Amino acid sequence: MRKLAAVCAIASISAAAGLGVYAQTYPTKPLRFIIPFPPGGGTDTMGRIMAPKLSEALGQQVMIDNRGGAGATIGTEIAAKSPPDGYTLLLMTVTNAVGMSLYPNLKYDLVRDFAPVTRVATTPHIVVVHPSVPARTIKELIALAKARPGALVYSSSGSGSVSHLGGEYFGYLTGTKLLHVPYKGGGPSVAALLSGEVSAAFATMPSVIAYVKSGRVRALAITTAQRSPSLPDLGTVIEAGIPNFDVGSWYGLSLPAGTPKDIIARLHAETVKLLAAADVKQRLDATGFEPITSTPEQYGEFVRVEVERWAEVVKISGAKAD
Repeated sequence: MRKLAAVCAIASISAAAGLGVYAQTYPTKPLRFIIPFPPGGGTDTMGRIMAPKLSEALGQQVMIDNRGGAGATIGTEIAAKSPPDGYTLLLMTVTNAVGMSLYPNLKYDLVRDFAPVTRVATTPHIVVVHPSVPARTIKELIALAKARPGALVYSSSGSGSVSHLGGEYFGYLTGTKLLHVPYKGGGPSVAALLSGEVSAAFATMPSVIAYVKSGRVRALAITTAQRSPSLPDLGTVIEAGIPNFDVGSWYGLSLPAGTPKDIIARLHAETVKLLAAADVKQRLDATGFEPITSTPEQYGEFVRVEVERWAEVVKISGAKAD
């Protein structure tokens, strides 16, 4: 028994030493950064700000892999089933938390199947309409929706996205019925709005801020409780008289569960550093992101709480996956 215990102890020490050596040499090849949305939306924008800086810091190419569709569940499942070796990264979003309640047959669990690294940013959404829509305020939009139930069509970045739930929650709180049309990401959703294919959207600020400033879409309100410094003159939905409407997006860096802690620590340190860089902060401010970081433990707890919070919103809004 003593001999067996000694062998096991030596094996454990060797394994730990191996992980240490592995983490010291990591990375030795390019990394895949899964964005669970198509190009063009807020998540893709955030990922493309981060990837070049991570490439510089790690000495290996961090390659964007857009895997959109099904409310971010396709790309997220790919990440969950990837080897836990530090070479597959996922830019997780609030849509993932919503999807846990909206999609009953998911083949992954956000808490069980992912190793948290850090939160990276938050951003509000904007209630925007096509210029042809005769509404210039939230009150006018509500009046229009009540006068024509189901005729006001809004796009989203997919069933289960916050741009979907934002519309459903808005309808619930205002007693209106809006028609939801899901797209495969923020980019296609905004393109539909620009073309007049849909009338409105509850879009992330990074995906529409340039079009708001150019006048190609009309902004009616910010969806979070506080105004955004990126558009300080634009009021909030709450200011327009809709209490408790506080909807925004968050982004966080996650890895497959079981990734060695040394690698998590390395990626955490490099991500926190890049988000503090002056040029990155300038780009984030210009596109409507607010950088925010946390410890892996704090981020893990945050995800757990968000899953519970959005389960309640899904329940009271009656939202369904289209």
